[in-house]
Amino acid sequence: METTSSSEVTQLLQAWGKGDKEALHKLLPIVYEELHRLAARYMRKENPAHTLQTSALVNEAFIKLVDQKNVRWQNRAHFFGIAAQLMRRILVDHARRRTSMKRGAATQRLSINDAAIGATDNAEGFLSLDDALTRLAEIDAKKSRIVEMKIFCGLNTKEIAEVEKVSPSTIEREWRKAKAWLHREIQQS
Repeated sequence: METTSSSEVTQLLQAWGKGDKEALHKLLPIVYEELHRLAARYMRKENPAHTLQTSALVNEAFIKLVDQKNVRWQNRAHFFGIAAQLMRRILVDHARRRTSMKRGAATQRLSINDAAIGATDNAEGFLSLDDALTRLAEIDAKKSRIVEMKIFCGLNTKEIAEVEKVSPSTIEREWRKAKAWLHREIQQS
């Protein structure tokens, strides 16, 4: 399989943003495949009985991404940062639907670690993480975006640094702080 460079993806995204339909047609299979790979990696951390399948998550996120209007795509990392936000929203909506069907279920605590800050096998734990991320965004939007990009889209430190236009060491420092803050918030809730 032929690989596409990050700069090629960036060029296609920018052309699409300017209305080039041909660029979108070239871009679709490239980003769809990568979104599927990223979502599969995330979903492997979930309970095997999770009712949302990887393909359904990707399809829903992909439809929302294609429907984005007035977005000036900066680069591949920016695109996947937006994808991370959309996947988070989809997973949160799914978790809310699941908990509304299980009214009265006891809330379980969610532990946080480097490998799977967002992975949980229960909807309540996922919603606790979402609530904590929402509170974090209110006091530090940058840290919240870093968590979303790292967890929900699997971007690495260098890619996140590109999106945020800061050094990779700054991203690492902010990631550590965000992780500690989320851990405290979730444990207190």
